[in-house]
Amino acid sequence: MRFFGTTWVAHDGAYGLRRAAVAVGALLAAAAGTFALWFGFQGLQIAEVGGFVDILVLVMFAICGVIAFRKTWDGFTRRPTDPAREDALRGLKTIGFIGSLLAYFCRALVEAPGEGLRRTEYETALVQYEKRRAQRTGNPSSRKKKR
Repeated sequence: MRFFGTTWVAHDGAYGLRRAAVAVGALLAAAAGTFALWFGFQGLQIAEVGGFVDILVLVMFAICGVIAFRKTWDGFTRRPTDPAREDALRGLKTIGFIGSLLAYFCRALVEAPGEGLRRTEYETALVQYEKRRAQRTGNPSSRKKKR
């Protein structure tokens, strides 16, 4: 919801344009990250570290990317049940940053990333507010005092 402010509530204020910009930006960032990782991998090949290390690095980035995608995607629909575990996975998600960027891209095609979660929380808070407001009988200072 970082780039949307409150435009996600009523889908106003160039909401569609912002969603498109987030999608394109995430895709471009993922492409740039892939390019940077490719340069790093080329460095490993120049250093001639061996085929086993090359495969190990590729598998590591692939697995971290998949886990980062899944954790980021889940974060759009529900709050983490164990925040300490999410903190422990921060390094893994950093290594798999391309997966997180691709999750942002895919989600921005459907809605603003995190909009569904925020909308659910917003509607719940609105219902609770209306319930509390309906229970009030008016201004307490204007009530007659009991003797």
